[in-house]
Amino acid sequence: MDNTHLEHQLHAGALYLIEADPILVPIIKQVSAVPLTLQTDYFWSLVSAIIAQQLSGQAAATIGKRFKALFSDERPLTPANVAVASVEELRGVGLSGQKASYVLDLASRVADGSLDLDGLSTMDDEEIIARLLPIKGIGRWTAEMFLIFSLGRMDVLPVDDLGLRSAVQRAYGLHHLPKKPDLMDLAEPWRPYRTVATLYLWRSLDGTPEESGE
Repeated sequence: MDNTHLEHQLHAGALYLIEADPILVPIIKQVSAVPLTLQTDYFWSLVSAIIAQQLSGQAAATIGKRFKALFSDERPLTPANVAVASVEELRGVGLSGQKASYVLDLASRVADGSLDLDGLSTMDDEEIIARLLPIKGIGRWTAEMFLIFSLGRMDVLPVDDLGLRSAVQRAYGLHHLPKKPDLMDLAEPWRPYRTVATLYLWRSLDGTPEESGE
């Protein structure tokens, strides 16, 4: 997807949401346009999402930078090279042992061809999620981050995202963080632009995606 088409979709989504949900109107006007730069390296996108699970944005960025520093021109950051890295090497950059095993499992599947990342873009959202969920460490939240930040899908609602739930709680004056069924019901008017609403709500708190862990 080229940037012009993506910007057009984001703009169309904002206009739609202004008509669909009056609660979002002041947020959209205050935030103005939300940027969305797609991560075209699908492998690194998934590795980054695994790194980011249940971490702050700053902590995830620090570990991601250290992870990239393990690789070089002589040893590029490719699935094949990551697949042969040791757990100890990955733990050395700040990954837990569990996350290191997740990254190695992902890398092995991509390197041996059992997971065709390039082919995912031709599938619908639920098909993509179904392909990603069998991979260790990739739950629905991680798959949804991939849909948004790599494929630019416009109707994703990451109900397990703490930042989204917190923003909804504040915007809608709720006493508690919304539960999954309540958030889904509340977001129904946002279709087919639930991603765009999510981006605006994240930005309303200056937030970044963060899995709630619940």
